[in-house]
Amino acid sequence: MALFDPKAKAISSLQKSIEEKNAGIVKYFDEIGRLYYGQYKDPSTDVSKDINSRCDAISTLFMDIEAHKLKILFEKGLKICASCKKENPLDHAFCAGCGTKFPEGSDKQVELPVSESPAESELPTPE
Repeated sequence: MALFDPKAKAISSLQKSIEEKNAGIVKYFDEIGRLYYGQYKDPSTDVSKDINSRCDAISTLFMDIEAHKLKILFEKGLKICASCKKENPLDHAFCAGCGTKFPEGSDKQVELPVSESPAESELPTPE
């Protein structure tokens, strides 16, 4: 094993990003709970806009995590079958699990959009 493996560094960076995104998800869930409780305490307050913005941010983070997981698989030389979700080597033309033919170019990394999570200043702070 080489002392400096660029693939290992890329995988480590992606895993760190996934951990940060998971921490952001936990933070948003906590904020949603506080907002909801605030509305429970004062029913005249409408926090649905604040809750919805945080739910949107959570959904975006979940999509980003899935994109990072696919990039990690690619770095490891693997791809996922769309039919059965089994991991396969990049050079396979057919899935080893279900036999589904992979589309042309499936051995190339597809850049999935990874959005930037909303800045803290973009979201209203819970009261």
